[in-house]
Amino acid sequence: MKTLLFALAATTLFTACSNNQSESTTSNSNNTAATEKSAGQSAVVDDVSNPNIVQVAAKSPDFSTLVTAVKAAELADALSNAGPFTVFAPTNAAFDKLPKGTVEGLLKPDKKDDLSNILGYHTYVGVLDGVLLQDGVEYDMVFGGKVKITQKDGKNYVNGSEIVKTIKASNGVIHIINDVLLPK
Repeated sequence: MKTLLFALAATTLFTACSNNQSESTTSNSNNTAATEKSAGQSAVVDDVSNPNIVQVAAKSPDFSTLVTAVKAAELADALSNAGPFTVFAPTNAAFDKLPKGTVEGLLKPDKKDDLSNILGYHTYVGVLDGVLLQDGVEYDMVFGGKVKITQKDGKNYVNGSEIVKTIKASNGVIHIINDVLLPK
């Protein structure tokens, strides 16, 4: 159900962005206005509000690979929306653990769907924090099935990867993990 809701929201978002782009290219306004009109939610700059998930990740050098992947999969606008979302965010070191050439291969345009599915397996629609991170609980992710939360020695794990830190964003939470979760 949540996957369906996210897919519907993403489709609506992408359709709206596509319509805005069509309108802006037929407009007689200057190029700057057309560019601003066709830009999605991730292009919004606001120095007053708390940063969203994408903005938080983009500010950290530890997430440069993740941010590159999110942009390549064209998910930056979706993850910049109101949410709320929970993202289990692999660090650059986590991506480095993958076999050589994996990340580069996934960043190719013809692998966009595979990349989207992997990133969707790291994303939950809703906020998973605190009491919701209980031992043995499973959650349906946006794409790719379920993840399982476990606890050991007072630490939380997702599919065996330790949640090393949690960062709150304006549209959800980021749980930093040291592994890339792969759909089963």
